[in-house]
Amino acid sequence: MNIAKMIDHTLLKPNATKEEIKKVCEEAREYGFASVCINPCFVDLAYEMLKDTDVKVCTVVGFPLGANTIETKVVEAVEAVKKGATEIDMVLNISMLKSGEYDYVKKEIGEVVKAVKSHGDIVVKVILETCYLSDEEKIKACEISKEAGADFVKTSTGFGPGGATVEDVKLMRKVVGENFGVKASGGIRSYEDAKAMIEAGANRIGASAGVKIVEEWKKQGLG
Repeated sequence: MNIAKMIDHTLLKPNATKEEIKKVCEEAREYGFASVCINPCFVDLAYEMLKDTDVKVCTVVGFPLGANTIETKVVEAVEAVKKGATEIDMVLNISMLKSGEYDYVKKEIGEVVKAVKSHGDIVVKVILETCYLSDEEKIKACEISKEAGADFVKTSTGFGPGGATVEDVKLMRKVVGENFGVKASGGIRSYEDAKAMIEAGANRIGASAGVKIVEEWKKQGLG
């Protein structure tokens, strides 16, 4: 297992500078991360820096609250793809999910999936923001995401009151089955954290501590 290939090297802070984004891209190139996950305004910059590498450009849609309209999310996602993003992490509409408006949630995910996949082999990850959901709501969100044609379910934005937990990752993996993506994100700051999430069923890790995680992995003689 090459843990670097499972990490979305992430910088989504509202005060991140252009130079910091460049540094994240350089680190992703050096370490061979799966992707960089950056805010939409930096997609074109990341694309230019990484277009001759295997590192994907991932960005966020409806971030971090998930409360944008369906139309806004679709436009945001398509614009990002046109600028070079090949992975989209969209926040589902948490309010609608908790209100039992399941058809709405399925429609919004489906509309984003349909729009971006018309532009190529784009990966769509649906952020559930599990800290706000009951287990029943987490199960429903996973089922809807899968039915709507997404590729991954993701635990958290990293901006809510809680991040990824082993219990949530296990539950999500159980619901979606073996052949679907589960991304653990939020509060993963060490190799031990990442290892616990992978053992629970995650096949992608979102972390701003990607370099630290890989260095710790190497120190254990695993890389």
